[in-house]
Amino acid sequence: MKKILMFMLAFIMSLSLAACGKTDSETSGSAKNSDLAYVKDKGTLVIGITDFEPMDYKDDSGEWIGFDADMAKAFAKSLGVTAEFVEIDWDNKSMELDGKTIDCVWNGMTLTDEVKSSMDCSNAYCNNAQIVIVPKDKADQYQDTESLSGLTFAVEAGSAGEKQVTALDLEYTAVKAQADALMEVAAGTSDAAVIDSLMAAAMVGEGTSYADLTYTIGLNSEEYGVGFRKGSDLVKALNDFFASSYKDGSMTECAEKYGVQAAIIEQ
Repeated sequence: MKKILMFMLAFIMSLSLAACGKTDSETSGSAKNSDLAYVKDKGTLVIGITDFEPMDYKDDSGEWIGFDADMAKAFAKSLGVTAEFVEIDWDNKSMELDGKTIDCVWNGMTLTDEVKSSMDCSNAYCNNAQIVIVPKDKADQYQDTESLSGLTFAVEAGSAGEKQVTALDLEYTAVKAQADALMEVAAGTSDAAVIDSLMAAAMVGEGTSYADLTYTIGLNSEEYGVGFRKGSDLVKALNDFFASSYKDGSMTECAEKYGVQAAIIEQ
């Protein structure tokens, strides 16, 4: 009987030790999987972007600026790291994240169901819409969705604009960036484009690079957010940063610098 009891006690102790070992391992693994710790350890926050004025674009010296770019730099500074910007293929943004070639997607990204299923996202920080861009001298012909049938569109691959033209069953060509979609229309190789309203306000119309283009109808309303890897603790860090930046006025000040203050969402 004693031998049986001794055996049982030894067996129970071995199970307890194994359980403890597993807990320690899981704790260690959790620390290793912390995006915040990973970013701080390497000293950089790598931000996936496209050329998208007024959110992310280069100034005359080649530095990335814009509302998103400036906010990303400020967030990186709050973490004690440096912001590094990498132009990505927008259609591959989730793969870039998961492969750790970037740490976040911060580029006027619409919070679609697809985006939210593949990434963990920040709170929404900016309102937006997808709008139709056409040559100014033809704008009066395209004032409702029915009139768009038969047009050829240029849209950014993997974008909310592509989703809208697909839903309307319109003919389109997918290009690398929204800026490329505008060039297609300006060159006459596409009849129209669908891009973000914030970009249109900065790049289309009188006094811009595309003075001969204009926007007509809005196809939807949407919100921007920042995407991180699934389970990333950087999401909470950014939400806290957004809240403090909104409260101290620095978010609004940055928005006013780039003319997007009317679109900012209270944090």
